[in-house]
Amino acid sequence: MNGNENRGGSPAAQSGGESAAEDGFDGFTGFCPHTPVKTVIVGSTGRMGAMLLGRARKAGLNVEGVDVPLTPEILAPACAGADVAIICVPAAVFKEVIAAVCPHLPPTAVLTDITSVKEIPLQQMEAAWAGPVVGTHPLFGPQPEPEADQPVAIVPGANAGQEHLELASGFFTALGCRVFCTTAEKHDKAMARIQNMNFITSLAYFALLAGQDDLLPFVTPSFVRRQNAARKMLTEDAHMFAGLFEANPYSYEAVRQYRQMLNLAAAGDIDLLCQRARWWWQDDVNPEKS
Repeated sequence: MNGNENRGGSPAAQSGGESAAEDGFDGFTGFCPHTPVKTVIVGSTGRMGAMLLGRARKAGLNVEGVDVPLTPEILAPACAGADVAIICVPAAVFKEVIAAVCPHLPPTAVLTDITSVKEIPLQQMEAAWAGPVVGTHPLFGPQPEPEADQPVAIVPGANAGQEHLELASGFFTALGCRVFCTTAEKHDKAMARIQNMNFITSLAYFALLAGQDDLLPFVTPSFVRRQNAARKMLTEDAHMFAGLFEANPYSYEAVRQYRQMLNLAAAGDIDLLCQRARWWWQDDVNPEKS
């Protein structure tokens, strides 16, 4: 991420080509999400699947939800007439599930997912489905704050055109989400730094201090805030985040870059690190530039 990129907003629109993936663009000219006629959510009893199903029904969308057992008798009627199928299952069963679902989809249906990694799932979906494939990633959990920004990354597969991205995007905009388009490589590199490094640095920090009872009298309010912020991630969600770290091909590159920052600290270059870190709050420091 460099100083010319927008830290909070959606990327700037660019013109599209024959297919969305060929240009490697971040957006479209005239991009207009439109609501699918019918959406099927596979994995609808999981936390994210159940959240999406409930919000879609509340928004008045025509949506079907299915979960195990994913038998032909269950999948055939649920997938009939669907123009979007959203796969909401763990990576461990992802290939198995799409293999079961794809034979029941109409040939023009858009196959999509919500995984936190995009390169490998896109490859798996494209290997199983000859139709359009679009990756998505809701950048929020199953219980977002009602007024919070709810961005969703939209990632085109090789055979996806603008109309297919507009269908996948239309499902999420109907739920009140903000969508933006990117590539699988950009997405995975960003998530390696934003999501995975947040996990691994917090994990290393609290592992370093664990078992040192002599530290407890010195705990400060700022430490408690960090401890509370990390509690869920490092306890009940630790297995999930560890899996995401290992599944992302750019995680170890991000760790090596973080190690460089620690080397600067070890060399005493604290002022340099502070200068770099202030980039995140530069609009607060220079409000006339915002």
